[in-house]
Amino acid sequence: MSSKGKFYMTTAIAYTSGKPHIGNTYEIVLADAIARFKRQQGYDVYFQTGTDEHGQKIQEKAEAAGITPKEHVDRIAGEVKRIWDLMNTSYDGFVRTTDADHEKQVQKIFKKLYNQGDIYKGSYEGLYCTPCESFWTQSQLVDGKCPDCGREVTPAKEEAYFFQMSKYADRLIAHINAHPEFIQPVSRKNEMMNNFLLPGLQDLCVSRTSFRWGIPVDFDPKHVVYVWLDALTNYITKIGYDADGNSAEQFGKNWPADLHLIGKDIIRFHTIYWPIFLMALDLPLPKQIFGHPWLLQGDGKMSKSKGNVLYADELAEFFGVDAVRYFVLHEMPFDNDGVITWELMVERMNADLANTLGNLVNRTISMSNKYFDGVVEDGGAPEAVDEDLKAVVTKTAALVEAKMEELRVADAMTEIFHLFKRCNKYIDETTPWILAKDEATQPRLKTVLYHLVDSICIGASLLKSFMPQTAENILAQMHAKEIPFEELHRFGHYENGGRVTEHPEILFARLDLDEVLKKAEARYPSAPEEGTGEAQEETGIDIEPKAEISFDDFMKMQFQVGEIIACKAVEKSKKLLCSQVKIGSQVKQIVSGIRKHYTPEEMVGKKVMVLVNLKPAKLAGVLSEGMLLCAEDENGTLALLVPEKEMPSGAEIC
Repeated sequence: MSSKGKFYMTTAIAYTSGKPHIGNTYEIVLADAIARFKRQQGYDVYFQTGTDEHGQKIQEKAEAAGITPKEHVDRIAGEVKRIWDLMNTSYDGFVRTTDADHEKQVQKIFKKLYNQGDIYKGSYEGLYCTPCESFWTQSQLVDGKCPDCGREVTPAKEEAYFFQMSKYADRLIAHINAHPEFIQPVSRKNEMMNNFLLPGLQDLCVSRTSFRWGIPVDFDPKHVVYVWLDALTNYITKIGYDADGNSAEQFGKNWPADLHLIGKDIIRFHTIYWPIFLMALDLPLPKQIFGHPWLLQGDGKMSKSKGNVLYADELAEFFGVDAVRYFVLHEMPFDNDGVITWELMVERMNADLANTLGNLVNRTISMSNKYFDGVVEDGGAPEAVDEDLKAVVTKTAALVEAKMEELRVADAMTEIFHLFKRCNKYIDETTPWILAKDEATQPRLKTVLYHLVDSICIGASLLKSFMPQTAENILAQMHAKEIPFEELHRFGHYENGGRVTEHPEILFARLDLDEVLKKAEARYPSAPEEGTGEAQEETGIDIEPKAEISFDDFMKMQFQVGEIIACKAVEKSKKLLCSQVKIGSQVKQIVSGIRKHYTPEEMVGKKVMVLVNLKPAKLAGVLSEGMLLCAEDENGTLALLVPEKEMPSGAEIC
């Protein structure tokens, strides 16, 4: 173990309902930056992430797609790992809640809590939100809908096991009051105390009988363990917790967790349910739970149903992995939601990455090659302006460390880029191109370039936690090694007489906004709402008119909003997609000739307009029970008609 001790941190585990979007990916990148920085400080870090793979929603998605739930979660878990790895995240452990050792421990934990009287058998009648896997009372609903996701809830009644939350509520309140750092930011703590704990906790449903895709309660196998008791325990099962008292050495070393990093939408489960489960198991509570804000697309939360989802792998194709990492880390405030748009991405790429950082590195290396054949040495000719540069550079590590202690990652990155900006200012102040004209000022020119190279190496060493590949690239071009963290407070690391690369690489190329928007439009037809330029007048198209119909004829047609919950290609056709469309409480199968225009993955989650009472028919041997409404232009391009505003599944179109 390193001198600073252990640091165990986790992310929330990704729910395997679909491919994670950039808002989901932000969390793993944020966690990775924290884990890398802790390692840089000298901590023995164990960084865990994973996938949450049980529940009714997954069972329904798998059934709709005609595959087993295990086949579904295997595919999505593989996609999650692919994106996590693509984004260069350095996790040490990846847990899946379908892992055999996890499932075994969940069963043992459930039985232990039952045997000691914390769990009892009863029945539940309430309003259930399938996407959130949550029961609600009528008074908890917001405008008649789920208070977490805003979607429809349905009445549900079933036999269930319950956990006695109230038994531990006072103890949890006392812990939160005694440990102000436990829930961060403070606004999240106030929300949990005022909205949930102080008004009084209801007992929590911890088993279900209405679906089978879950971990069976071994002593009552018609029940499966409810998703939150299953999912939350991953933080201890993966590191070797054993409910029978035979926990692994790794558990003894790492628990309690130093940090649970989660989205603000699941803060209640992690700051109320999870601590109470731990109290019942007689285990110490995690030291800190941080509920980070959301990354919004434009002015709204990313949602497949809104058609505004961006994916990390596709953004990396446009900008590169480290540019995406920079953006999501730098643009997310500590306590408020951040915004991602194409314009902002291009602006940051050009101003911060290409200009402030990339141009600095390129100019410094190019001048070293031009004036001294790449050799960098201190000419021993200091001036007063050098001291200000050194002061900024040598204090940056302490400033970054202070910000990271508060988990203010965006502010920490700002401090690093302040260092790079100071270097650019130093170039303007010292005018190396003028010094190069006079033989008498060659020692001063050497000193200036040495100070620049040394400062850049210090900045790159600090940058490595946030943009690891970029930092390595900079140091490689300088032919320098990463500077240990404890040495970053002083100047003079670069080897006197060292040599920079002969051919500097462009770290980040400037981008043309119009070109990016055109490419984005091709991939995301509705993406660049914030595009520049004059609006083009739409000429419109004319079509062959059909015979007039009466109002009575029109009233025979029933149009409703539907949500596509699953979609797959029809095997016998190159044109058809088969969608499972949720309309109110029912699900209809609808076959549509739109395969050339949409992939099955793009379809899932969309809210669409449906002709519901069309007579069923078979297309390519597959039954279709309705019609999705589309618009078609003169080139035969189809676009699904979607509600302008967020509307619930089943809403009537009139």
